[in-house]
Amino acid sequence: MTVPSNPDPDPRTTPGLEPGGGVPPGETPPAETGTSTGVGPHRRPTRGWAGGPLFVLGLIVVAVALFFAVYAIVLATR
Repeated sequence: MTVPSNPDPDPRTTPGLEPGGGVPPGETPPAETGTSTGVGPHRRPTRGWAGGPLFVLGLIVVAVALFFAVYAIVLATR
């Protein structure tokens, strides 16, 4: 049998709390902007697709379309 945990613990026994419920400096993690490394210059992300993957994707689309066109023609002539 498991005992459910108390979602509202007693502040007198909670570690890291000062009297009155405050938190001492250094007890909480830094803000989101303070966790980055900040190393190196900022580079803008590239936009769009590279030519090679776009060409391969186009070939796949054309091959699938041709397959279904030929399949439709074969079914229609039977």
